[in-house]
Amino acid sequence: MPDSILNTTKKALGLPVEDTAFDVDILMQINTAVAVLTQLGVGPTTPLSVVDADTEWENLTTEPTVLSMVKTFIYLKTRMGFDPPGTSFLLDAMSKNLDELTWRIEIQANPYVPEEETTPPEYEL
Repeated sequence: MPDSILNTTKKALGLPVEDTAFDVDILMQINTAVAVLTQLGVGPTTPLSVVDADTEWENLTTEPTVLSMVKTFIYLKTRMGFDPPGTSFLLDAMSKNLDELTWRIEIQANPYVPEEETTPPEYEL
């Protein structure tokens, strides 16, 4: 199932899709990342919960620009919670990448739309 959030994340973590030993731990981290994405304005109006390999990326978003960032975001959040890097250099690099992705996802998901300019009413003296 190539569009599965769980399977894609497991593959990015270097785990075989068939190995279900860590699914509960991975799903917990994925759902934490999905909750953060919901707060950033990504996802359906009804909060999404990934419970197994049947939940697909299109359930989260179909916007291609946001989706590519979301996949990386979920991988990084899951990696840092499930299998954090052993060096402070890598941890710092991943944290900075997450910070940038958070900002970019929020900007892409909630673009600034300037309000229409209104002219103030004329006052008579």
